[in-house]
Amino acid sequence: MWTDVHRERPRHPMMRHRMRALRLPALERRDERKRRTRQALLDGALDLMAEGRSFTALGLREITRRAGVVPTAFYRHFRDLDDLGLTLVDESGVTLRRLLREIRRDGAPASGIIRRSVRTYKTYIEEHRRAFLFIASERAGGSSTIRNAIRNEVDHFVQEMAQDLRHLNVLPALSTEMLHLVCGLVVTTMLNAAQDILDLPEGDRRRQDEVVENFVRQVRVIFLGAAAWKGR
Repeated sequence: MWTDVHRERPRHPMMRHRMRALRLPALERRDERKRRTRQALLDGALDLMAEGRSFTALGLREITRRAGVVPTAFYRHFRDLDDLGLTLVDESGVTLRRLLREIRRDGAPASGIIRRSVRTYKTYIEEHRRAFLFIASERAGGSSTIRNAIRNEVDHFVQEMAQDLRHLNVLPALSTEMLHLVCGLVVTTMLNAAQDILDLPEGDRRRQDEVVENFVRQVRVIFLGAAAWKGR
């Protein structure tokens, strides 16, 4: 029959393997291009804000221009500018929470945990300066969507810190409610200290040490006060 003669013959297993091998690099290259474009858009927004712009003042076209892509490419990665901002908030917090949680879980004495956490936090801010300029700017103003996302990120910090302190048996006499309050004070102190760290003069080691020591003392005072708490 005609259909028998022209029916597609099964490919040899080796040929199928070669075809899959050819497709994989193409998919990987496409995924890498998408990843680079997405990161370029995030970097473009951060670069503009590092020049003194607020996030709400940014336009889609200037972000894509800075990223070196056409405006239509933006919508392949983000729904709108708020979606890009939410991504910045998320990426700014996830890694930092993981780093600080690893320090707390090492089980060092409380004083050691505080100092190491403060130094890790300072280093992280310095290495992610643009992202923290964005957080500092948008925390008190701008889009309500971004402010709510930052508040949610703060809540994640507080909850994880409270869980870890309970696990480490730090402040065991405190109720769960009071422990969350204490952790909230610590996280608020961290956020306030971020601006001081961002404003540090480059290369001024003495001033940097002063800021770190002041930060450590503030957190210690919070824990000392919590340890002396006799309320309900």
